[in-house]
Amino acid sequence: MPASIVALPPLPRLPVAVPRSGVATEARRALRQLLGDVDRALATAFRDGADATALAHRRGESVARVVAHVWMACLGEVAGAALFAVGGFGRGLLFPCSDVDLLALAEAPDPARLRAIEQCFATLWDIGLKVGHAVRDPAQCRALAAQEASVFTSLLDARRLAGDPEMEGVLRTIVDDPGLWPPREYLAARLAERNARHARYDDTAYNLEPNLKDGPGGLRTLDSLRWMGRRLAHANDLADMVTEGLLDPAEQAVLEESEATLRRYRYALHLEAGRPEERLLFDYQRGLAERLGFEDEHAKNLGVEQFMQGYYRAASQVERLGVQVAERFEEMLESPGEALPVGEAFVRYGSRLAAIDPQLFMRRPAALVEIFIARLDQPGLVGFTADTMRRIHQATAVHADALADDREALAAFLHLLRRGAPAVEALWRMNRHGLLAAILPAFGKVFGRMQYDLFHVYTVDEHTLRVLRNLARFADPAAQSEFSLGCEIWASLPTPEVLLLAGLFHDIAKGRGGDHSILGEQDARAFCSRLGLPPADVERIAWLVRHHLLMSTTAQRQDITDPDVVHRFAELVVNREQLGQLYLLTVADIIGTSPRLWNGWKDRLLADLYTGTRYALRSDVELPRDIGERVRDCSEYALALLLDEGHVEAEVIRVWAGFPQLSFLRHRPEQIAWQTAAILHANGAVPLVAVHPLSVRGSTELFVYTPDRDGLFATVTAVLDRLRFSVMEARILSSTTGMALDTFLLLDADSQQPVSLARAEELQQRLQRALAQSTGVQPSKRGMSRHQKHFQMTPRISFHAAGDRTQLALIGTDRPGLLAAVAQVMSSAGVRVHDARIATFGERVEDFFQLTDRHNAPLNEAVQQRLLQALLERVGPAAG
Repeated sequence: MPASIVALPPLPRLPVAVPRSGVATEARRALRQLLGDVDRALATAFRDGADATALAHRRGESVARVVAHVWMACLGEVAGAALFAVGGFGRGLLFPCSDVDLLALAEAPDPARLRAIEQCFATLWDIGLKVGHAVRDPAQCRALAAQEASVFTSLLDARRLAGDPEMEGVLRTIVDDPGLWPPREYLAARLAERNARHARYDDTAYNLEPNLKDGPGGLRTLDSLRWMGRRLAHANDLADMVTEGLLDPAEQAVLEESEATLRRYRYALHLEAGRPEERLLFDYQRGLAERLGFEDEHAKNLGVEQFMQGYYRAASQVERLGVQVAERFEEMLESPGEALPVGEAFVRYGSRLAAIDPQLFMRRPAALVEIFIARLDQPGLVGFTADTMRRIHQATAVHADALADDREALAAFLHLLRRGAPAVEALWRMNRHGLLAAILPAFGKVFGRMQYDLFHVYTVDEHTLRVLRNLARFADPAAQSEFSLGCEIWASLPTPEVLLLAGLFHDIAKGRGGDHSILGEQDARAFCSRLGLPPADVERIAWLVRHHLLMSTTAQRQDITDPDVVHRFAELVVNREQLGQLYLLTVADIIGTSPRLWNGWKDRLLADLYTGTRYALRSDVELPRDIGERVRDCSEYALALLLDEGHVEAEVIRVWAGFPQLSFLRHRPEQIAWQTAAILHANGAVPLVAVHPLSVRGSTELFVYTPDRDGLFATVTAVLDRLRFSVMEARILSSTTGMALDTFLLLDADSQQPVSLARAEELQQRLQRALAQSTGVQPSKRGMSRHQKHFQMTPRISFHAAGDRTQLALIGTDRPGLLAAVAQVMSSAGVRVHDARIATFGERVEDFFQLTDRHNAPLNEAVQQRLLQALLERVGPAAG
C-alpha cells in the first residue's frame, strides 16, 4: 500500500496531569499500556506501507506528550526549570526502540526539586521508556559544551517539552554564543569525529554487516551535515543549504531519497530485532528483505542482495556527498587564493581547481574527464571549488549515458588510462562524482551490488576500485619488498591501460544471472572497441576478463608441481606478456576481495605457477621434461644443500632409498633437504614430527615420518583442528619400507598466516604424543560461528577417475573441524587419503582428495556410494 494513503495512528489522549501529585501505580500501568498500544499501532502502519519518517515523528510526538504529562505530575508549573528533548528525540524522531534522551535544565535546583526531577525520570523508566538523562544548571551546561563538541552539538537539537519557557532563552544564549566553538573549530571537531567514527568501520560503507546509524554514509552523516550547516552557515536544513549555495537541488533530492531509505531500513531493523539494533547483521538481513518485499529474481540476484544493494547505494551516496559538502564548508572558511591558470581551460585558486568557463562542461563533455587529468598534474590540490563540483554533477546528469558514446570524452578517458598507475586515483575521484558510471554505464549497474556470502567483503563497485588501487601499488617502489615479482612485471608492461581496463571489467557483469566472466568479456569488447583501442589490445582485455579466475583456480585446485598441469595452463595463457598481466590481475583481485585472503602461502603458490608457466612458455620447451630428469635435478639440488649443512652423502642416499619417486616430483629440493635432515637427526626414532614455522612454500610446514597405518591422516587432522591450524595442502606418501612420509602445509586458523616458533613447538610436541598412542584422536567439538550459521548448504560431493586413484571433490560450507570430520569418515570407510588440496573462500570450501581403498586401488561404485552417504550424514547441514 503506498505510504501516502496509509493513515497514521492518532496521537494519544491524556488526562490533565495534577501538578506535583506524582503518578500512581495504576496510572503508570495505564501509561505503559498506552505506549505499548502506540508502538503496536505504529508497527501495523509500517507493515501496511506507511512512511518510516512520518512514523518516527508520530512516535516522537506521542512519547513527548507522555513525558510532558509525567513532568507536570511530578514537578508542576515551575520557574527556572525545564525539560528538553535532545539527540534524535530533540529532532522529533523516535524509532521503535530508540532511547529517549532528555536534559533537565534547572537554575540552582534545591534538593526538593532534584528529588522531583529524579522521580520524573524513574517514572518514565517504570512506564517502559528507555531514558538517557542529564540534570544540569546553565553554568554546568555551558562549561561542558565548551569542553566537548559532542555536548555542544546535542544542544543544537534541544527542544523544550515541558517546564519554564524562559529556559529556552537561557539555552539559546549558550548555543548562539560565538565564542563557543566558532566555525573553524567546530568544523575541525566534526571532521575529526567523522574520521574517528569511520575508522571503526574500515573507512567504508561496504561492510558485510553495516551500521545504519554510525557507519560511513549512515544517518549520523546526514545529522552531521545539518549540524555543520546550522553552525557554519545558519542553514537549519537541507533546503536552507541549497539557498546558501552549499547544495544544489539535485543533491538535496539524492540526500533526501537516501535518508528515506536508511530510515525505512532502520525502522524495520528495530522491529525485526526487537531492540535498538543499528547493525544490519546477517541474523536479520533475510528477514528484513522479506519484510520489505524483496524477492529472489534468480540464483545470482537474491532478494536479500537487492535489499542490501538498496542500503549500499543509499549509504554510498550519502557518504560521497557528505565528503563533498564538508569540502565546501572548508572552502567557505578559506581565504580565496590567487588565480593561477592551469592549461587553457582551468584555473587554480589556492588548493582548489575550477573551470574558467562556467559552461565548459555543458558545452564540451570531454572537459569532465580533462579536469580530473589536470588535477593529477597539480600537486597540493585538495579538490575542486564548490561551484565546479556542482557544475560537474549538473553536466554529468544532463549528458548522462551519452558520455559513453561521446568520442572526445572517450578519447580523454583513454588518455587518462594511459597515464598508468596515477590514473587510478583519478578514477576513484570520478566515481565519487558519478562520472565513472556515466562513461561506463555497466559500472553503474553494479553500484552497491553485493553477494550474500562471507567471501566477498565489498560490493562489486567498491571491490573493483580496490582492485585498481592494488594494481597501482605494483608501480610504487615502496611496494617492492612486499610484491617484488608484481613490481618487476608491472615495470615491463608496455600498455598499462590494458590491465586497468581488464580490472574495471572483470566483475562488471555480476548479478545478471549468467556467467559474469563471459558477459563481462562481451561488455569489455564493446566498450574497448568504442574507445578506439587497437584490435590486439581489445582481444587481450577480453581474454583477461574471460579468464580472470583461471590462475587462482588452477593454483588452488590443481597440483602445480605436476608439469602436465602447468603445461595445460600455459597452453591457455599463450604468451609471457599475457601471463604477467594475468598474474597481476589475480593478485590484485584476491587482495581486493578481502584483506584476510592474501598470505604468504598464496603469494608463493601463485609465484610458483607464474615461474613454472614462464619456463613452459619458452620457445624451446614444448613438452613436460622426462620424469627421470626431474627427479635427478631435484635430488642433486637437495643433496648439495645437505652436504653444505655437513651431512654425509652415503647417509643421505641411505635415507632416500626408501623415498618414493613422487617425493622428488612433488616437493621442492629445499623441502626434500629439510625432511631428510629431520630423519637423520632423529637417528631412527619414530614417530618423527618436524615443524618448520616458515617454509619455502610460504606457510608452516609439518612433516610426519612414522610407520604407516590406516587412520593416520584422521589422527593428524584431528590434532591440527584442536590446535586451530588450517590445512592448505596435504601430501600423503609411503616409503618403500612402509613408513609414512606425510607433508602438511598449514596456516594459523585465525590469522591465516604462518605461526610463531612457540606455536610450532607446541604442535610438534602434541602431535608427537598423539602419534605415540595406539588410539586415534577425536576432533574437538566447536559450534559454528554466528556468521557461518547463516550460510549452511548441502555439500556437493563428486567422484572422478584419476589414474590409479579416485578424486573426490567436496564443495560446501565451512565449519569448525570440517577437515578432521571428513578424515574420520574416510578412515571409518576404509578409504586412504593420498593427497589433499584445501581451499576456503569465506564460508565456502572447495576440497579435493586423491583416494584409494585399503588395497591402494581406485574406489569402486559401492564404496563411493557408502562414502557419499557417510559424508552427507557427518558434514551436511543437519549435522551442524
